[in-house]
Amino acid sequence: MRFSVGRGMLGRVTDTPRQIALTLSDDALLAQCRMEFFRASGPGGQHRNKVSTAVRLIHEATGVKAEAVESRSQVDNRRAALRRLRMHLACQLRQAPADETPAAVAECLFRPRGPGANTLLRLEIGRKDGRFWAVAAHVLDVLEATEGRLSRAAALIGITTGNISSLLKSDRHLLTAAQAIRRAHGRKPIS
Repeated sequence: MRFSVGRGMLGRVTDTPRQIALTLSDDALLAQCRMEFFRASGPGGQHRNKVSTAVRLIHEATGVKAEAVESRSQVDNRRAALRRLRMHLACQLRQAPADETPAAVAECLFRPRGPGANTLLRLEIGRKDGRFWAVAAHVLDVLEATEGRLSRAAALIGITTGNISSLLKSDRHLLTAAQAIRRAHGRKPIS
């Protein structure tokens, strides 16, 4: 398996079907899902079980499921289920990374400025950014392809090991998925 390294990765940009699903608008992603409504059980008092406000989404193409039951509002539960579906798509589905950088990743890479800035790029994205799970999926794919080696994965993306480590630690679900990849290849947990 061959991967582009460093600056050469920014030349061409392509997207895979999963990457596209992760960057779709909420309405477009909902169109790819089967939606089920049900009554949630558990604590919540007399109003919890009167109407079917809990939402379960099943992504038809992959079979990945997500549900939300916390709110008494079906709209709020649908929004929460969509966020969880994106997270599950990114954390559960692995594929060979493309030779080119996905568009969502390329948009988040930049070259630091100032004295002492090295030649490596920096990957910056916040958890509330709509591209977060698309970027996370690519990073996990590269980590899987490098058998859990953080330094090798970082080099293939063109960033520092500290940068990839910080990104993986920015979300507990993302960190759990990365730890599972490392454990499967006999590597120590990320500290």
